[in-house]
Formats: sequence, C-alpha cells, structure tokens
Amino acid sequence: MTGRGADPPRGETASTDEVPILELNRLGSFEWDLDRRRLSMDDTALAVFDLRNDEYDDRPTSLGRRIPMVERRRIAHVVTKAIRSGADSYGTYFQMQRRDGEFQWAHAQGYLQRDREGRVRKVYGIVRDATDELEESAPQRGEPQGGARQLGVVVQSTISALARAHTVHDVINVLEDSHDVERLGTASLLLGLVRGGHVQIVAATPMDRLQPGAELTRVEEPFPTNEAVRTLRPLFYASPEELIRQYPALGFAVRAYGVSSAAYLPLIAQAHCIGVIGLHYHDEHAFTDEERNLLLALASSIAQSLQRAMFYDEAKDLAQSLQQAMLPHSIPAVPGADVAVRYRSASMAREIGGDWYDVIPLPQGRFAAVIGDVQGHDTHAAAVMGQLRIVLRAYATEGHTPATVMARASAFLHELDTERFATCVYAEADLTTGILQLVRAGHLAPLVRLADGGCRWLEVSGGLPLGHSHEFGRPEYDTTAVELAPGQTLVLFTDGLVEHPDIDLGEGMAALAAKVSSGPEDLDELADRLCVVVDERIGEDDVALLLLRRRREGGDRTCRQLRRDVAPNDPDALRSARNMIRTAGRTLGAAERTDEIELVADELITNVLLHTDGPATVTMRQLQGPDQRLRVEVEDAASALPRRREAGESGVSGRGLILVDQLSDLWGVEPRGRGKCVWSEFLVPERRADPGAADGVPHAPGPRR
Repeated sequence: MTGRGADPPRGETASTDEVPILELNRLGSFEWDLDRRRLSMDDTALAVFDLRNDEYDDRPTSLGRRIPMVERRRIAHVVTKAIRSGADSYGTYFQMQRRDGEFQWAHAQGYLQRDREGRVRKVYGIVRDATDELEESAPQRGEPQGGARQLGVVVQSTISALARAHTVHDVINVLEDSHDVERLGTASLLLGLVRGGHVQIVAATPMDRLQPGAELTRVEEPFPTNEAVRTLRPLFYASPEELIRQYPALGFAVRAYGVSSAAYLPLIAQAHCIGVIGLHYHDEHAFTDEERNLLLALASSIAQSLQRAMFYDEAKDLAQSLQQAMLPHSIPAVPGADVAVRYRSASMAREIGGDWYDVIPLPQGRFAAVIGDVQGHDTHAAAVMGQLRIVLRAYATEGHTPATVMARASAFLHELDTERFATCVYAEADLTTGILQLVRAGHLAPLVRLADGGCRWLEVSGGLPLGHSHEFGRPEYDTTAVELAPGQTLVLFTDGLVEHPDIDLGEGMAALAAKVSSGPEDLDELADRLCVVVDERIGEDDVALLLLRRRREGGDRTCRQLRRDVAPNDPDALRSARNMIRTAGRTLGAAERTDEIELVADELITNVLLHTDGPATVTMRQLQGPDQRLRVEVEDAASALPRRREAGESGVSGRGLILVDQLSDLWGVEPRGRGKCVWSEFLVPERRADPGAADGVPHAPGPRR
C-alpha cells in the first residue's frame, strides 16, 4: 500500500501491522478531506475501481467514469444522511463499471471525523469488492444468480434513487435506466399512468418491446396492466402459457420477445391507483414470497414517488408561472447592441427564487442592464425581487445616476418589512461612446468577452448588498466607468452559475471564463451553452444570465462628446462654453447652423444662470444613426421644468423657449435625478470634418454608406 492510505478514525494510531492486514483481506482504504474536496485512495482501493495511479487525481468527481449517476446520487444521499443525523459512520453497497464495461458490486464503510462544533471535516474508510459476497450469499436452491438477496439490494438502491426524484420525469429516468433494468433481472419494463379512465404507457425499456396499440388504452380493455389497475391486485405469471391463456391477444408479442414470466404491480397512493408497472423476464420465474414482497415494496415506493412528483410538477408549474410573471415579459431592442437573457430555476430548491435580470431604456438612447439576486429560494424571495425590480426601474427612468439608483434601492429594501437582502450589478450603457457606468452591490464582478475571443474580469468597486448598506451606515456606492469596444460582450450572471458544492468559487469562475471564451459567436447559442451546465447538474440555486454585445458595424464611428461647467458669476467659463459650442459646430460638420446652435445653447445656459442658484453643465454630442445630428444638453440641479409661454407685446422675457422651438429640429426636457436636462438637436449635412480642426476638438468621420 502507498502512503496515500487513510489514517484511522477518531485520532487513533494504527500499528504497522494493520496495513498488511487490510491488504491481505483485499480491503482498500481511503481518506476524504471535505474541506479540500480531495479523496485519496491507496492502491487496493484504486484496484476496486479498476483505476491506475496515473488515472486518478484525488477528486471525487473523477470516479464518475466508474460509478453510474444513479449510484452516485444514492451514495451522496447515504453520506449526507449520516452527516446530518450525527452518526459516526455509514455503509453502503453500490455498483460500479470496470474498464471492460462489466458491472460489479462494491461496498464502502466510512467513519466520520467531526470537529468540536460537530462539523465533519474528514471521512476515513475502507472499500472492497462485494460481487462474490452478494452472489454466494443467495440460498442454493436453483434461484437465478444473486437470488433474493441481490434483488433486495437492487430494490433498496432503486428505492433510494426514487426518494430523490423530484419530477415525474425524474421517476421515469430512474426506471428507464437500462442498467437498473438488468440489475432487477428483468428483460423489459414498462410504466403506465392512469389518466382520465385510460392507462397511458409513459416509459418502456426497451421501447420496441411495447405492444403495438398499447400506448393508450381504456381501463376496461383486456391487458394485464389494465387488470392490475381495475382490481388493485398484483399479477404474477410464472410461464408464457399462463400469460397467453389469460390474454390471447398478447400471444404474438410474448413469443416474439421471448417473455417467459411477468409481474404487473398496481401503483396505489392514498387508496387510489395512479399507475402500473410491468416487469418481464426471459426465464420461467417462480416468484417466491420474499421476491413478491420485495417487488411490492418497490411498487409502493414508485407509487409514493410518482404521487409526490405529480404534486411537485404542479407546484413547479405554479412557481415558474409566478417567477416568469415577476421577470420582464420581453427585452426591449437596444440600438447598437445584441442582448440575450436566460433564467434557470433551482432543481433542488422550491423551483423559485429571487434571481432576476432587466434591461431598462433610458433617455438619449442610453439603457441600463441589471442582474440581481434576492436572498432565499421561496415565494417571499420572488415577491421581494418583483418589488425591487420595479423600484430599480422607477429610479433609473427618473434620471438618477447609477450610484443614486442603487443607494435608493438599498434604502427601499432596508425599509421594507423583510429580513432579506439582495446583491446586484447595475450597468448604465451609452453605446454611442461604448462607456459603461457600473455599480456593484455585494455581487460577483462582470466578465467581458473580447472581440478576439479572450476574456477578462472587470475590476468594479464593490459596495454592501442592497438592504445592508443603510444598516451598516455605508449608504453610498462607487461608480466604475469602463469602455465596451465594438464586438465585445458584457456577461452579467448570478452566483448559481459558478457556485456548486463540488467546486470552489475560484474554479467555478475560471470554468465560466473558459466556456465564454470557447463558446459560439452567436449570442443566443452562447447563452444556451452556458446554461447547459446548470441544466445537467443538481443545484440548489437558481441562475439568471444577461449577455450584452456591442455590435461591430459602425464601430469606427464613435460619438464625439464635449462638456463644460458654467458657474454663476463666472464670465470666463461662459466664454469658454460659447467658444466650445462655436468651434464644435464648425468641426463636427454643422458650420451652416453654427449661429443657430450657439443661439439656442446660449439661451438655455442663460435660463439656468438666471432662474437657478447652481451651475449649468453644457454637453455637445455628435449622434450617429440614420441621420447625423448634433445635440446640445444643458443640465441643472433645479427640479422645476421650463414652460413655454407668450411674452406679450412689450415683454422682455418668455421668448426663450419659443426661440428654441423655432431653431431646433427637436428639443425636450428630461428629469435627471435631483435636476433636469433641457436638450436640443440639429440635423447636420453629411460631409467629412475639416482636417484643420482647432481647439482640440476631435475630428468627426463622415457617415458610412
């Protein structure tokens, strides 16, 4: 034995003679470190699993190639039950597959080592080949190999697997497992459900053994499955002649498929027959009382699992309907970008949770992308999520900055009558410039897929989760600005996509980056690829995913933007702003309208300086689209909106907005959090910029055809 063998449990010291004793008895030893997720085995244990040293990396998941999924789930259930019950040990039989494809029985005995708080840190144990034990333990009276003893182990294994089946589909998967069918000693198996006075066959292994026309039959029709349903009694037929004599119509199928004996067991739950299971054998089988009792126990377990699964499916449909009602019904089109969203509910939880995504249209062609996760997996988490999503949308459309949106949402959740908190990433995007303004509240940082397929994690300043920032006196959030270049993809996700009991968070995030990097170019296909892992595994957390890709076309036509602040009683700042507007108008292709642009901007700035106590922020934008436009924005901190009014014959005021309306092609007013923005747009001729641009104003390339 190698030095990787397990230490004795409970801190006991092993003598040097104990290792040879284990080896002589063909007992392999293992040490399972739950904190490090490492399962070390000695050479004898590896031989039980038909593995070489160079084929095993001390990871429990590496045994998946040898242990079928149904057995892995059952073993996990046995270990988990022992850990939660406070037991010191556990033992279980299981089947594994050798490299030649043959199956054999094995037995594992584990001893749990707990710390002072009772938490299990390590498991020490032994594993051995149990094939001969199970086969030789059957009574020597001409029974098939393995006998009732082996059948009992198989039934116990199947019942354990059924106990973890959540949906009707899960139950069918357990029963359709061809490996399990062989272990039961049967040649074929079928499962029927009673629905509206009919028996519907929903599973048959193999499918080609199903009698033609028997997929859906009335309960009154002469089939053994139907008679078991009508009489609520199990039916056992020890020979083909007995079966054909009772049901002549089955003669062809019985002879064609070599059915020599059969058992049909009604599935009864709460005094109602909800289905039937049929087992067919190739040999003439005299069912002993012990075997009949085992099969009846199996039928009882199937019935309970089916009824539970039916209730579960109904609750699942209701929960998913509620979840979908809370999520956006549709995602708005985002100019200059492609968006893909996905939601996957937790398979081990109550099929509903607090994960959500949203895309919120904002003024000036901007929009906000949101991903979040409310604590918990129940209807209360979904209800809080729905309220929080609406609140975030309301604050965003009011024009608040990203940091203010998150701060107000946190205050709302803190004041809500709930103990739940939420993590969130809020990204305000302006794709004319590619600038993203990101705020992170206790959530995992976003990932960006580069245009060449590489990936990088964004370094985004983090704050406390929503609902906690006010509780701990840190209500403010920082904003991080990054640029999303044409062809790059922003990946927002919740932790269920990267967290799983079998791997640590770092490994999960690295795996996600690798999948994003190697994934398909199409955004919807990439989203589906990322969700495949979630669909295949058994998780306890739901998952929300939002992908945003800035389109490549027009990527060389960046939006030019200039900004100046004009404070009251600061003539130099006013002069600088006017010079910026004049020069920008000429440089950006609007020389013919420079006077109009300057006059409108001057009027808007003057209104701010005269009617408010704060500064005016002047922004010039070059907008790309079907028509090239220049946009002038003047922001202030006053909440009162301007009103157009007539000045009268001798009035000297009231003409400003009339002037703006007459000279502008389009204008309007938008709320901006605590203040407002008055904007005006001007169509400009389609021509290239003057190469002799002055005053540091960037060149504006002409529109592309």
